[in-house]
Amino acid sequence: MPAAYLEAYRNGKLEEGIRRGLRWMGRCTLCPRMCKVDRLAGEKGYCRTGRKAVVASYGPHFGEESPLVGRRGSGTIFFSYCNLFCVFCQNYDISHGGEGTPIGAEDLAEIMLSLQEAGCHNINLVTPTHVVCQILEALPAAIEKGLQIPIVYNCGGYERVSALKLLDGIVDIYMPDFKFWDPQVAKELADAYDYPEQARRALKEMHRQVGDLWIDESGIARRGLLVRHLVLPEGLAGTPGILRFIAEEISPNTYVNIMDQYHPCGEAVGKPRIGRRIKRSEFREALEIAENVGLKRIDERYKHSIFIKI
Repeated sequence: MPAAYLEAYRNGKLEEGIRRGLRWMGRCTLCPRMCKVDRLAGEKGYCRTGRKAVVASYGPHFGEESPLVGRRGSGTIFFSYCNLFCVFCQNYDISHGGEGTPIGAEDLAEIMLSLQEAGCHNINLVTPTHVVCQILEALPAAIEKGLQIPIVYNCGGYERVSALKLLDGIVDIYMPDFKFWDPQVAKELADAYDYPEQARRALKEMHRQVGDLWIDESGIARRGLLVRHLVLPEGLAGTPGILRFIAEEISPNTYVNIMDQYHPCGEAVGKPRIGRRIKRSEFREALEIAENVGLKRIDERYKHSIFIKI
């Protein structure tokens, strides 16, 4: 299966997406924050990113889900800053601190090509929501020089459906988080009261575009939706509601990674409720919920993890 963006490049859809996206950047409405700043002129809104994308690091990554990693790794590009302000972010120095280097479209294209040349199975765009236009701008040059591996859109789930439609026929694999079910928790932990509503809409649109995750005969993901859900202490993530939504309103065949690796980072250190690791019982309960709601494709990686007992 060829990467989707190759056809989008040939039929002009990619170029149209670039033109539309840049218009929106002039009064930025690319994410639910709707800051309406002129990012083309270098103004910065909630994501603190102006005209250029900021890249913190890139390279083959072997810590992702096995259908992405394969034998040669997932070609991750970590973008700095974010449109969410999760107080516990595991990449706090990048998402909040903005560590990284501003780069233009040609340089971003060269990064993508270097990851392909290193043998990576895909281009894994980490925290791409606020730099959709910069990513689209980089693709033509990369395609003209031979880019052909799948693109993974690895996001926090706080998306506008209208912006996702710019990526229809371009992104091969969507990999969103679904972080919070309760608006009050989303407000407290990520300053995004509307996160649950926006995430539900986004996952439906992503699934409409790419369907359930398709894995080829060699075990490598080629197209589809993969959802991540990080279990939080004290049930703060709202795991039952999220997993039931995925099973009933997306697809029971959705590939879901229920993650156990929460640990306090950033502003979460020492805080009530979120200032500890999750308990073994909390993770087991999440896996039981997934089974009870009928989800059929749960990532196996964390089922035998060692927990800190509390």
